[in-house]
Amino acid sequence: MSIALVILAAGKGTRMQSDLPKVLHKLAGAPLLAHAMQSGAALDPEHTVVVAGHGGDAVTAAAQDQHPEARVALQTEQLGTAHAVAQARTALEGFGGDVIVLYGDTPFISEDTLLTMLEARTRADVVVLGFEASDPGRYGRLVTEGTTLTRIVEFRDATEAERAITLCNSGVVCADADTLFDLIDAVGNDNASGEYYLTDIVAIARNRGLNATAVTCDEGETLGINSRPELAAAEAAFQTRRRAELIEDGVVMQAPDTVIFAFDTVIGNGAEVEPYVVFAPGVTVESGARIRAFSHLEGAHVSQGAIVGPYARLRPGTELDDNVRVGNFVEVKNAHLHEGAKANHLSYIGDAEVGAAANIGAGTITCNYDGVMKHRTKIGARAFIGSNTMLVAPVAVGDEAMTGSGSVITQDVPDGALAIARAQQQTKPGLARKLVEMLKAKKAKQKKEAS
Repeated sequence: MSIALVILAAGKGTRMQSDLPKVLHKLAGAPLLAHAMQSGAALDPEHTVVVAGHGGDAVTAAAQDQHPEARVALQTEQLGTAHAVAQARTALEGFGGDVIVLYGDTPFISEDTLLTMLEARTRADVVVLGFEASDPGRYGRLVTEGTTLTRIVEFRDATEAERAITLCNSGVVCADADTLFDLIDAVGNDNASGEYYLTDIVAIARNRGLNATAVTCDEGETLGINSRPELAAAEAAFQTRRRAELIEDGVVMQAPDTVIFAFDTVIGNGAEVEPYVVFAPGVTVESGARIRAFSHLEGAHVSQGAIVGPYARLRPGTELDDNVRVGNFVEVKNAHLHEGAKANHLSYIGDAEVGAAANIGAGTITCNYDGVMKHRTKIGARAFIGSNTMLVAPVAVGDEAMTGSGSVITQDVPDGALAIARAQQQTKPGLARKLVEMLKAKKAKQKKEAS
């Protein structure tokens, strides 16, 4: 059966206290919308339609960044959830499969839950996702008779008996496209808000002799985010869950509560992550690697046996091959360090190719930017770069070549050559004492004049 996703992402999110559209606030380094799209993408949908409204251009860009083929429908007036889904009709014209309606501010719906809904769709015309709430509060209630869902009742319209129901509505719905849009056409706005509610389709379906049912998931999956405190709580929930998953998969963490993961962090079993490490988006760490304390990684790949940190920074485009060493206060950006290369102390390696088993001395800088353009540095296999070397790109240091400490290298160094580029030292006997006495006298004079 073909699947289409309709993801509602039109809300302004006033309670977020921000001009940024609600679905673009970040959770684990990615917009909330990206999480919702990622959940549905596991089903390999034929179509993905994002219904945007407030900040439509920004939401469109974010949706297509996550999925370039995603279609965006605009809801120019926010007239309720049924009205929002109706905006996707044109984008799904001619589609005859099942539609799942998700929410851009509800990031934790799992693939297993969506598969359960699709399985239930084989027995029912409309499937609604519910959850048993520990505190039902003002959630809408799912009224059932056996396995049949008879209606969804909003809290303010519920009787005392209905308010006692703990099975609550998540808002997530599945139906075939024709049925869904036919039911939406019949939804009215005869309510206190004057809006068209998607929840009304259940009662309409029942009145037409169609069958509706509910499936359930863990309450935590249905967490919707409407405010900064809720976003912070969602971040904490994501991190707690991800840490537990990685530990279960064999990742070693001495202080997991101090480690921060992005939504797409991948770490192989047997890898070790020390305390206070931050993974921004786009990081893969292979089995057997070690990420030492207080390091920050983004857009980087770390291969087996490599050691990063402590206090290292890997920026986007970093590729570390097997057994590479990147030590304390070393920053690497858009650079490939081949097997066994070492940069152990206080260096910047940017826009560079570092050969196998090369050794980068402390204080080395690849001077890659001329104020307008970036240039690359190439360091050969088994080369030795002396401490405090400035490599002014574009420049190449050959295989098994060396640079003298304190050198400024502006020309290519051939294989096996030693390059030294620094001024000749001059020593003036006794001049240091004379200079200090002269400066002390000048300071005393200035102090006397000031008084």
